[in-house]
Amino acid sequence: MKKFPPITTFGLALLATTLASFAAPTHPAIVTAEFIHEPGAYPQCHASTIVETARGELLAAWFGGTAESNPDVCIYVARLESGRWTPGVKVADGVQHGAKRYPCWNPVLFQPRDGPLQLYYKVGPSPETWWGMLMTSADGGRTWDQPRRLPEDVLGPIKNKPIQLADGTLVSGSSTENHLTKRWEVHVERSADLGRTWQVTGPLDSGGKFNSIQPSVLTHADGRLQILCRSKEKTITISWSRDQGRTWSPLVSSGLYNPNSGSDAVTLADGRQLLVYNLRERAGGAPSNPKANALGGAQPNIADANEDWGVRWPLNVSLSADGVKWDMRVTVEDQPLPHGYAYPAVIQTRDGLVHLTYTWNREKIKHVVIDPKKL
Repeated sequence: MKKFPPITTFGLALLATTLASFAAPTHPAIVTAEFIHEPGAYPQCHASTIVETARGELLAAWFGGTAESNPDVCIYVARLESGRWTPGVKVADGVQHGAKRYPCWNPVLFQPRDGPLQLYYKVGPSPETWWGMLMTSADGGRTWDQPRRLPEDVLGPIKNKPIQLADGTLVSGSSTENHLTKRWEVHVERSADLGRTWQVTGPLDSGGKFNSIQPSVLTHADGRLQILCRSKEKTITISWSRDQGRTWSPLVSSGLYNPNSGSDAVTLADGRQLLVYNLRERAGGAPSNPKANALGGAQPNIADANEDWGVRWPLNVSLSADGVKWDMRVTVEDQPLPHGYAYPAVIQTRDGLVHLTYTWNREKIKHVVIDPKKL
C-alpha cells in the first residue's frame, strides 16, 4: 500500500485558506465580491476602511506590514478605477522626529459634506499609548497634506467612521484601552469645525459591567443617536443620545452575542439600521439569537467573559428598524479560517448600494457590494 505523508498543521491551514477562497456564500443581495489587496510586499494587513469621495469615487485604506504592532506597519490606500482596485499606495508611516518609528493603526476614511477628504489613523507602540493623527486631501485622495497630530485628549475615530449631523457637526466614536487596570472605555468626540477642535464626552457609564471599545454611530428618525460597541463581555453594547451626542445613556447589552470582535454599522437612506459583525454561538454551544432584543432578549454570560478573542467567522449582516430588534439577513462568509473575517467597515453610497470591506485571514482585504433592497 502506498503511504502518503502526514498532513501538517500548516498544510491544514493552507487547505482551509484555499477552500475558503472559493467557497464564499452566495445571496441574491450580494452584487459583487472581490479582493482589494492580495499578499505581496508585506505579509499581513488589517483594519480596512472605505469611503465614497465628493467625486463619487471609492477609496479603501488599511494598515499593513510584517505584523500588527511592528514598527514597519504603515497605512495604504487603494482606489476603484474602471471597475478594478488599484494597488495599495503607502500614504502614512509612523516615523517621528529624530527618525524614531512606531507602528500605524486603524485608518478611518471620512468625506465631510463641505470639506476635504479626511484620513484618521493612530500611531504609537500600543493601543494603550497611541495617539490620533489626521491627514486631509483636496483631490479625493490622490495627494495628501502633511499629517497632523490631534489634541492630547482626542484620539479621533478609533475604528469606525464618524457621522456628520445636519448642522455640520462631526460625531466620532472613540475609546481607550488600559492594560494596567484591564479596563476598556468608550467616549465620544464632537467637532463643529471639521476636526480642527473637539469636545470630548465620557468615558460613558458602563455600570461596572462592560468593557467596551470601537463604537459605530447610528442616527434615528426621531433625532436620537445610537452607538454599538465591541466588548470583552462578548456582547455588542449600546448607548443612546437625545442631544446630538453631547450626553449618552449608560451602556447596556444589545442582546447580540459577539466574540469580542470588531463590527461596524450604518444608517441606510430608508431609515433601516445595518450591522456587520461576527455572529457566533454562545459558550457551551447554544446558538445565539439572530433576532435579539435589547429590551429583553437572551443575555450573554458576562461572568464567563475574558479578553480572549473569539472565532472571527462567520461574518453576517443584520438589519433593524429601531436599533433594538435585529434580524440576521446575509451570511457574507462562513468557511473556517485561522484568522477569520474581521474588522468590517460599511458605508452606503449615493446610488443606494452598500459597500463593506473586511480583513480576510489577515492576508487580504475583501470588498463586497450588497443591494439593500434585496435584504
